[in-house]
Amino acid sequence: MKKIVLASLSAKFIHSSLALRYLTKFNHNDEKHHIKTMEFTINQRLDFMADELFRQSPDVILFSCYIWNVDMLKALCPLLKKIMPRCIIGFGGPEVSYESETFLRDNPSVDFIMRGEGELVFSELLNYLDFGVPASLYDIKSMTFRDGNDIVSTAQQEPLDLALLPFPYAEDFSDVENQIIYYESSRGCPYSCGYCLSSIEKGVRFVPLDNVYPALQKFLDHKVRQVKFIDRTFNCKKSHAMGIWRYLAEHDNGITNFHFEITADLLDQETIEFLQTVRKGLFQFEIGVQSTNPKTIEAINRNVSFEKLSGIVRQIKAGGNIHQHLDLIAGLPHEDYDSFGRSFNDVYALQPEQLQLGFLKVLKGSMIYNRQQEFGIVYQDIAPYEVLTTHMLPYEDTLKLKAIEEMVETYYNSGKFLHTLEYLVPLYDSPFAFFEQLSQYWIAEKCHYQYQSKIGLCNVLWAFVQQNPKVDLTRFCWLLKFDLALHEKPKKLPEWLTVSNEAQYRHQILAFYRDDVMTAQYLPHYKGVDSKVTARQTHLEVFGDAEHIAVLFDYDHKDLLQNARYTVIPLEKLAQAEANLANARTGKDAMHN
Repeated sequence: MKKIVLASLSAKFIHSSLALRYLTKFNHNDEKHHIKTMEFTINQRLDFMADELFRQSPDVILFSCYIWNVDMLKALCPLLKKIMPRCIIGFGGPEVSYESETFLRDNPSVDFIMRGEGELVFSELLNYLDFGVPASLYDIKSMTFRDGNDIVSTAQQEPLDLALLPFPYAEDFSDVENQIIYYESSRGCPYSCGYCLSSIEKGVRFVPLDNVYPALQKFLDHKVRQVKFIDRTFNCKKSHAMGIWRYLAEHDNGITNFHFEITADLLDQETIEFLQTVRKGLFQFEIGVQSTNPKTIEAINRNVSFEKLSGIVRQIKAGGNIHQHLDLIAGLPHEDYDSFGRSFNDVYALQPEQLQLGFLKVLKGSMIYNRQQEFGIVYQDIAPYEVLTTHMLPYEDTLKLKAIEEMVETYYNSGKFLHTLEYLVPLYDSPFAFFEQLSQYWIAEKCHYQYQSKIGLCNVLWAFVQQNPKVDLTRFCWLLKFDLALHEKPKKLPEWLTVSNEAQYRHQILAFYRDDVMTAQYLPHYKGVDSKVTARQTHLEVFGDAEHIAVLFDYDHKDLLQNARYTVIPLEKLAQAEANLANARTGKDAMHN
């Protein structure tokens, strides 16, 4: 029996490999074959990975290959062949499923490729390796392999019946501890977006809901923090999506969050009204806008009405219970710098919880790849094949957009400056203009030359806003202080952030923590805890210059953006707590007298 290692190189440790788990558990291969899975990250050294693989003494190694790891794998495999010359090395995954023969010619240390879906192919390959059935690789579909000096590709495997998919994780989830959990309830996509490989596969297949529900219940019973559905367009079939959403709402454990990639304009009013009833934090949506330029949308075959999409996004936003991540792609056909700026402003106006500014990746097999010369697209030769220039986007504009992307990630998507930005951005000509000017300052001051701490980011923003006479610096400071307190108990603040009402309200705040009635009302889970401990683990501060507002931050309860739960405390409650403490002391003094 051959010893077979399934290996992956994820972008980060927190990313788990769903592909490896499906391959291992499909048809119970792990019970009748000798299979081991190994998960690495692209941040580990090649020699470390080679050493660990060598220690397994494998006969066959099969790598799951994607744009984020293909170049490392190309460098790793020649090393493996030198230290394990008899080991057979195979690749699978979307990065090698197209132009597979060319890939093998260019990478002599790779012996074979499994194209497309791997479950059936891998199952047959295992039987061939261990039992000689079938008798030849020629009899296994979706294989590209070497036969002497020739490279051979067999016919494509028929799509898998998704009812056969196993539950991919261990019953106790010990195999994905501290990692993101991925789940799949459909394969394929009904759309033909020109930049996406999902458009190549025609039709959509679904896991039967009777198979999905038990899997969902396992997630709920184990109270995992988050499950990310990798369905390309989760809500393309209303009955399937609503079946899952209703089940999750009815069986909600109050903890688990479920992430879905959806097409917003497919949501009808009945669905929207239902979504507005679910627990805050139960669902999280990722919505691909990509561009609001009609000519661009037509060129990439999106055919999505931004007017309709934006109306639905606003309705979901009004519900206040679902985080929305909206995506834009820079470098698409017919979109120049100014046009992208308009797309950015259109999406920013929807106030998504996150605005993902990505760059076109020219993927082998996609329509964009086949028409790259027509659109004047020049891209990186190595993965992730990111756009450099187009017929309408010179590289100097790409570079500016890269800097803007960094500012959006740092100050907006991080969630650490949201209230500050709500005040600042309207003081500039447009949201795009704000991030553009901030990025120009960032580059001019060489802030990108070194890591910026939280305090460093505050210092940059402070220096930047002083250039704008419209900014009320005192208001800016209060809002920034609020944002800082929202993420963690303030300990070290920037030297210039001196706004404070601490002296005026210090005694009232101390009295609040010592008042059992107050803490029972506002911090019931701290009942019986010493007031000093409660004060250390929470934060109560009075904000504002002319008008004061008391806010209590509870760091034991945070949302997905790591914002603490906070409660506004009426100022009269603080005064009442101080009076209660004074009366208690007076009563004690009277008893002693």
